[in-house]
Amino acid sequence: MSLLDKLTNRRRDKPAIPDGPVSYRPIGVVRNKVRESRPSGWEDVRSEIVLLDEFTSALEAIEGFSHFIVVFHFDRVPADVRRLQLPVGNETPPPERGVLATRSQLRPNPIGVSVVPLLGRDGAVLQVKGLDALDGTPVLDVKPYLPEYDSVPGAKLPSWAIKR
Repeated sequence: MSLLDKLTNRRRDKPAIPDGPVSYRPIGVVRNKVRESRPSGWEDVRSEIVLLDEFTSALEAIEGFSHFIVVFHFDRVPADVRRLQLPVGNETPPPERGVLATRSQLRPNPIGVSVVPLLGRDGAVLQVKGLDALDGTPVLDVKPYLPEYDSVPGAKLPSWAIKR
């Protein structure tokens, strides 16, 4: 049965999930002075997102946005350290929580997402602040931050996820 058949003939209670890999080609790379992971302190890190020259025209008009979303690949997270649960929260000691309920890089698919302010642009290079990605991290996509769609008024957090 083809993938199209699987998707079009799926039942509600058993959705078809493609069983093969999904691959992407990076459009650029992060450049900064951070060479190894840190648990916090990313707010003041200044980075450049250096896109391939072929994407320069794809950035036209991005300067009109104050912030954008960066999608990147945690390329240095080995598959053997990825977890389904990990200790997270403001309790001492923190209990195990599902990794998909966290922003941890130890996820099944090591994909990171950050909202960052745009400080400037020079051709295919974007200057940003607060991007929580190491130097050399592959960038998969850049999207404008649209408050109408990306900000959810009244969004709630569980008490364990609120910093104290």
